[in-house]
Amino acid sequence: MSLFKLTANVLAGLALAGLAVFGVAALSGIGHRWVDILAQFAAPALLAAAATTALCLLLRLWPAAGVGAASCLILALAAWPQWTPPRGTPAPGAPIVRLYSANLWVFNTDVEAMRRSIAAADADILVLVEVGDAPAARLDELLAGYPHRTAVGRRRGPGDHAQSIVASRYPILQRLPDRPDGLSAAGAVVQTPIGPIDVFAVHLTRPWPYQYQWGQITQVMALTERRLAAPDNPVIAAGDFNSVSTARIGKQIQADMNLIPAPGWPGTWPSRLPAFAWITIDQVYRSPDLALITRRLGLATGSDHRPVITEFTRAAR
Repeated sequence: MSLFKLTANVLAGLALAGLAVFGVAALSGIGHRWVDILAQFAAPALLAAAATTALCLLLRLWPAAGVGAASCLILALAAWPQWTPPRGTPAPGAPIVRLYSANLWVFNTDVEAMRRSIAAADADILVLVEVGDAPAARLDELLAGYPHRTAVGRRRGPGDHAQSIVASRYPILQRLPDRPDGLSAAGAVVQTPIGPIDVFAVHLTRPWPYQYQWGQITQVMALTERRLAAPDNPVIAAGDFNSVSTARIGKQIQADMNLIPAPGWPGTWPSRLPAFAWITIDQVYRSPDLALITRRLGLATGSDHRPVITEFTRAAR
């Protein structure tokens, strides 16, 4: 083996082994903050490993390609549950409810792009988080066709006021209380063709090291308490959870709240990077008495998050 090939094999092998660390973190089940932050990036790491492995095969770097194959397997096992959660079995003939959920980004002023995205989705229910001052000033225009609304707001500093909003074509039977529990979430009971649904517009804080390490955990505990205090209806919790569904926070939501995530492919953030680098932190969780029909991304809104459009119906009993 030439010196060039030896060096290339070593460097490529080390890079591929490093990518596998993201998959090992996701599969480990360890909830420590150092491990959890790595687990968020298993999906883009898989795509990077697959591309690097293909290049190694093309260059006939067989040892590195072997490491790459092993890395791809580990990362695929880690990412697959994000992409293929159970969808449930739809009840025959039941109506379908379409939901649009988006983080609009508090400093986003492109209200026209937001409106185009919402209009193109033609959803029945809107879940919006980080609604900043610009769209708030034109809310009737932005939410034309959605007369039933409930919102909560958070102010973090001058010029930084964000709202979470649930808006609907269908009547809102009840606004769910906003509690002083550190969670930014609007809640409403929406009367739909498949019956009342408890809808939560959720925005969790960023994970450690970007925010304090217990922030997301305590906020999910608060969301769990709000769900328990809400009427006993099917539940949809959507918004920016700042976590993939298979990391610590996603597992906490599924275990403590008995909610099921929508598939996480394609990713939603950061939409200003190439699509292969996106991860799904904008989640749509449902209770088991609802079945998921479809999940896709909406048109860009000017935010660094892509909207998510999901369709639901009653689950077969």
